[in-house]
Amino acid sequence: MGAAEKRPREDGVEDSRYAAILNAAEIVFANEGFKGASLREIARRAEVAQALIHYHFETKEKLFEAMAARQAVAINDARGRMLDKVLAFADPQLEPLVEALFRPTIEKGQDIAMQGGGFSRILVSIANSTDPRDRAYTERYYDPIARRFIAALERIEPQLGRKDAVWAYMFSIGVGMMMMAQTGRSTRLSDGQCDDSQIEDMLAEIITYVCGGIRALAHKED
Repeated sequence: MGAAEKRPREDGVEDSRYAAILNAAEIVFANEGFKGASLREIARRAEVAQALIHYHFETKEKLFEAMAARQAVAINDARGRMLDKVLAFADPQLEPLVEALFRPTIEKGQDIAMQGGGFSRILVSIANSTDPRDRAYTERYYDPIARRFIAALERIEPQLGRKDAVWAYMFSIGVGMMMMAQTGRSTRLSDGQCDDSQIEDMLAEIITYVCGGIRALAHKED
């Protein structure tokens, strides 16, 4: 990661400034997009000199990667730990696997939103981007855990095969991206019955829906 890994080493004040830069960058990149975001605005929000951003991250590209990687690592570490627990059973089940895929993403999305961050919007943008920078980011930070989940789907539902396991993963991720953002649209459309801020209720519905789709793919020729 280059400069994205150049963590400050001096003292707690410096650590807080480093974190402040990443927090401010998340808001600015979410609001303005990569091209529209300015280091000057990020420095203003972080209440640091712009030179400090250059010191830690060198370029806007490296700052963007460090900002996005921070959340990706947290989410995927949690997903990996949950996946390990699922696969530790001799006969792992689909529902816990799907929960491992979704829970860390949705919980993190709510935590970030409550703190004023915009990572969910950034992640949705990256996931749907054909920009080489975004594709490289996805390949580096999300493809390894994706391959683990795809292999787990093949193990739990062996009738899927590789092709349908990949489709199942991709379709499932589409659901996760939509619900991570927690836009309130489901609440509006349901006249308050489907509140996307209620994580446990939403997860129960997602797991039922996604598992049904995966099983339909696995047994479509039965």
